[in-house]
Amino acid sequence: MTSGYQPTNHSCRIVLTGGPGGGKTTAADLLRREIGDEIVIVPEAATMLFRGGFPRSHEPHAKRAAQRAIFHVQRNLEDVYSWLYSDRILLCDRGTVDSSVYWPQIDGDFFTSVGTTVTQELNRYSSVIFFESAAVGGLDIEGGNPVRTEDIAEAQELDRKLHGVWSQHPNFYYLPHQKSFFQKLDTALKIMQKIINGRGAA
Repeated sequence: MTSGYQPTNHSCRIVLTGGPGGGKTTAADLLRREIGDEIVIVPEAATMLFRGGFPRSHEPHAKRAAQRAIFHVQRNLEDVYSWLYSDRILLCDRGTVDSSVYWPQIDGDFFTSVGTTVTQELNRYSSVIFFESAAVGGLDIEGGNPVRTEDIAEAQELDRKLHGVWSQHPNFYYLPHQKSFFQKLDTALKIMQKIINGRGAA
C-alpha cells in the first residue's frame, strides 16, 4: 500500500464492497453507529433503483442499460453527499467500479462505454475495504434482501471479479470470510479507525 493517496472531490471517501453476502451493508450501519457523526453512509445505488421499481432483466440490452444507470446514479449520489457533508468521511456502500463486473464481457470494456477509465474511478476513493462473500465459504447468502438474486456459485464468481478490479487500488484492505461475523466486524472497525486516523493513507 502507498501513502499520500488523494481522492477526487472529497478529503476521505471509503468504499465498502465485495461479493453478495459479504456483510458490507450490515457492517456500514454498525460502523456508523460505533464511530458516530464523523462519517456518513452513501447508500448503494443498485439497491435504491431496484427497490424503487427499476426493471431487472438478463436480456443483454436491458442489462447494459441498467448497469449504465447504476453507474451514473452511484457517481452522482456520491457527489451529492460530498457537497452536503463536506466535513464528514463518506462511507460508500459499493462504488462506481462495481458495475463493471456485471457488464456483459462480449460488449467490450465497461469503463469505455461510460466515458471513463478504471483508474479514474479508483481515484475517486481514498480507501477500499473488501468484504469477501460468505458464499466463498460455501454458506447460504440468503439474508432477506429482495434485490439479491444470485446463487452461491454466482456470488463466488462476482466476488472473484470484484476482488480483481478493486484490488488494483493502492489502499486496499481485504476481509476474508470468517465463521464469526462479529470478528469480521471487529476487524473492519480497526481498519476504519486506522484509515480515519491517517485520513486514507495506509
